[in-house]
Amino acid sequence: MDRALELARRGPAHGPNPRVGCVLLAGAAPDGVPGGAPDGAPARVLGEGYHRGAGTPHAEVAALADAAARGHDVRGATAVVTLEPCAHTGRTGPCAHALAEAGVAHVVHALDDPNPAAAGGAAVLRARGVRVTGGVRAAEAGELLRVWATAAGRGTPYVTLKTATSLDGRVAAADGTSRWITGPQARAHAHAVRAEVDAVAVTTGTVLADDPALTARRPDGSLAEHQPLRLVVGRRDVPGGARLRGPGGPLVHVRSHAVADLLAAAAAHEVRHLLVEGGPAFAAALLAAGAVDELHAYLAPVVLGAGPAAVGDLGVTTLAAAPRLRTARVERLGDDVLLVARRDPAPPPAAAPTEGDS
Repeated sequence: MDRALELARRGPAHGPNPRVGCVLLAGAAPDGVPGGAPDGAPARVLGEGYHRGAGTPHAEVAALADAAARGHDVRGATAVVTLEPCAHTGRTGPCAHALAEAGVAHVVHALDDPNPAAAGGAAVLRARGVRVTGGVRAAEAGELLRVWATAAGRGTPYVTLKTATSLDGRVAAADGTSRWITGPQARAHAHAVRAEVDAVAVTTGTVLADDPALTARRPDGSLAEHQPLRLVVGRRDVPGGARLRGPGGPLVHVRSHAVADLLAAAAAHEVRHLLVEGGPAFAAALLAAGAVDELHAYLAPVVLGAGPAAVGDLGVTTLAAAPRLRTARVERLGDDVLLVARRDPAPPPAAAPTEGDS
């Protein structure tokens, strides 16, 4: 399973599909969980695969193809997969059927599929006489798939709110100057995040004030291979000469100020991970609505004393009513600091493996 997770990480973080890895092994350990042959020797790998993005073969099918290319027969084999094999037909066929038809005898997976449209693969496999074991390395797989699983399970994107402020929480000076509060390393990190999300959103107010391009750029200034969808929220028009209309991802204008309308529009475009970069009023609306899953707070060692704050009025009148998040990590970026906080609880400890036979 560690190898399957390693393979899964090679897949793209963006896109509507999860990052999944699969390893096909000849046979299994005596207790039924792969990890070694009966004589203690390492299990023989028949094939490996991972999902390379929407429209490409899923990890299980890629592993079956790899085994065939190596000249290996997978009948009676064990498939170790980071996510329960899917049971639906989308851009590709159901993996549960592919494994059963190939003669795989045992499937070990880390996480149950949270996507209602694709779940049920374990039951399909058992009905076809395939042994199924779940919950192996569940915590590790859960962290890898945290963003995708959250979005797939509830049907709306995982929302990351980004702020870049002075130590006293200002996004600009009193005269409106804001470039650059943070340094080059923090800005490069922010662009790397854009290159991993499906969409980035700003308000029309930010568009008119800052004229952002909302592109993902490499340190040398060139465009990254993946460009996020660019979402603009608000009723005012985007100027014809705005940089948003230049090179980069597609532009979608959501003519509303409602959080629900933004999330619905993003979901309609298969956005799993949405990055919101402003402005203060909309940040407050997202936080007040409980729609922020993760906060990226870039802090620069500068004190302004005046100027607009990163977040508008939340209507909080007492400390006990303030939204609280959990610090996930703190990272130094040059002279700046990135604090990543999440509202979700810490991943639960891995459950003991569960089995079910036909």
